[in-house]
Amino acid sequence: MSMAPSQFGMFTKSDPARATPDLEYHVQPLSTDRLGDPLHPFPAITMSVCNLRPESRGSCHVTSADPDRHPEIRPNYLSTDNDRRVAVVSVRQAREITTTGALKRYAPEELLPGAEVQSEEELIEAVGNIATTIFHPVGTCAMGQDPGAVVGADLRVHGLQGLRVVDASVMPRIVSGNTASPVIMIAEKAADMIRRGGAV
Repeated sequence: MSMAPSQFGMFTKSDPARATPDLEYHVQPLSTDRLGDPLHPFPAITMSVCNLRPESRGSCHVTSADPDRHPEIRPNYLSTDNDRRVAVVSVRQAREITTTGALKRYAPEELLPGAEVQSEEELIEAVGNIATTIFHPVGTCAMGQDPGAVVGADLRVHGLQGLRVVDASVMPRIVSGNTASPVIMIAEKAADMIRRGGAV
């Protein structure tokens, strides 16, 4: 309980022609059927691979004036051809890593999606069944001046007085890595703007 869940991470590319990495690995020394479920009773690792530049866009909708009612969240994972391609490459790349000398001697067995899942269509379906945000969603109150933007550069909500949004939701696109440090930067910038302006 005193250690971070991911003990190893790395950045790599889904295509050698890319100028910079577009995949991030989080590797945990444990496994479970789904986050929050009990751990499996055997030694294992979980290789979570994140598409750092997803093209698919989900949405979040208010369903009631009651603030206790949950919003309707539509992740819309894998809704573009490129995101599906990257998902297939990710699984195949992770499999390749487990056959390297450092890991091969342990004879790892693939639990999910399972070694029997091989075709592109099967892999896309399997990834769709296990894909998650790993707690890095952004963009529901995106910054900008376009019709879909919610806040401006000063983080004030368009069309409202006295309300700013200061969290990962103001990012128009996800950053190419974890979101914690950028959110701290957004908060520090917001604090400076509020201090200078003297009002929300």
